[in-house]
Amino acid sequence: MSKRIFSSILVFIVVVLSLPFICGCNAPREQLIAFNKYFEASDFNSAANYAVKNIKQRKNPDGEDLLWTLQAAAAKRILQDYNSSTRLLDNAEKHLQYYDTRSSLGDEMSAIAINDNVMPYKGEEYDGVMANTYKALNFMSENKPDLARVEFNRAIDRQRRTKEKFEKEIKETKDKIDKMPYGNLINQTVSDPNMGQTLHDKYPELYEYQAYKDYTNPFVTYLASIYFNAAGEPSTARDLLKETYGLVPENKYVEEEFKETEKILGENRQVKNIIWLVFENGLGPTKEEFRIDLPLFVATSRVLYAGIALPKLQYRDSAFPYLQIEADGTQYNTAVVSNMDRVINSEFKKDFDAILMRAIISTTGKVAAQYVLSSQDSTAATIGSIMIAAYSFATNAADVRIWTALPKEFQIARFPKPQNKILKITPFNAQSFDIELPDCDNVLVYVKIINRNSRPVYSIITLKK
Repeated sequence: MSKRIFSSILVFIVVVLSLPFICGCNAPREQLIAFNKYFEASDFNSAANYAVKNIKQRKNPDGEDLLWTLQAAAAKRILQDYNSSTRLLDNAEKHLQYYDTRSSLGDEMSAIAINDNVMPYKGEEYDGVMANTYKALNFMSENKPDLARVEFNRAIDRQRRTKEKFEKEIKETKDKIDKMPYGNLINQTVSDPNMGQTLHDKYPELYEYQAYKDYTNPFVTYLASIYFNAAGEPSTARDLLKETYGLVPENKYVEEEFKETEKILGENRQVKNIIWLVFENGLGPTKEEFRIDLPLFVATSRVLYAGIALPKLQYRDSAFPYLQIEADGTQYNTAVVSNMDRVINSEFKKDFDAILMRAIISTTGKVAAQYVLSSQDSTAATIGSIMIAAYSFATNAADVRIWTALPKEFQIARFPKPQNKILKITPFNAQSFDIELPDCDNVLVYVKIINRNSRPVYSIITLKK
């Protein structure tokens, strides 16, 4: 073996062995697995500490800073460390604003050269909405209604801008494809029936959910209606309830409250002696990777590797189908007001074309390079082709970053305050627990259960005008 060939092979081996480190293909996946283990075991203190350790203390956010800030904030909230949770959520909002005003062109070019994991986690629209909503709940828990009002208004305003923002993003993605050097080929691949069938076979869940109207999360509008009703502003509450009822007409509590609020408004009085119960049920989705390893572009033996790695949502279980509440001898069952799987899937589906586009463009370039080099009749070209194939394989990794501390769904119940001030809560086919209510007119009881084996965590929020 000549020294030249030996040197080339040695370089090839070094490059291949170094790729996982220099590319950082999927380190966040392992970190998320570690966080999820703490969280699913109800070790929220360890989960919070682990998330905080992953936040880089820099002037501007980078990498997964936003993601870990959101994860830490959610864990701190469950621990009822509302001050720390709010501070982290404030930082998360700053990160979101930073990415909103920053050009993403450089990030996208890096993603095409390597994969989407090299882009910073910029957050989803529902991340921002839930950050404002959790801040509002934190302020309500700390009896700071004026600050809670600000956060509810921000969450609602953010939701109302979502549809317009998404339509703009979809158009921008299409325009980018049209302007690419391989634009026609990419469009043909994306729209090819075989590609569509392959994606449907590999990821049928992508088509499972329809978005709530205008991408609105009905839990957010409903929770805001509770705040405004308790604050003595039934007109604002009625408008929010009307919107929520239009989103979830099957929820009897929303329907009854909407009608009752209209009645209260007509009689010029305020809501009194009402208990609202919110149940954060289960855990929202994670992401996992799936691959389509096919010679999609150049059907020739000269191309040693062609494939794309894509993310898919992996849905997790609810803790219980519902909670049964007994108050003064009357039983009430919680009912779903918002399915977070549906909220998250809707936004993910909107992003999927851009994710697919970047994966196809990246693979197109790597395949073209393999094809050109493999056409050359030389040892160096052959080795180069092998190295590009190895690089293509090693960098073929999907972005699986997602805020995993969110619940699977929000459920609600609403009923008169019991005279004995005791609620008996019974998760379906599980052990009951009692909640003693404070001496005040209206109360919001907030219950979170992440899985069937975890202990219920609850807080009691007094609602005062």
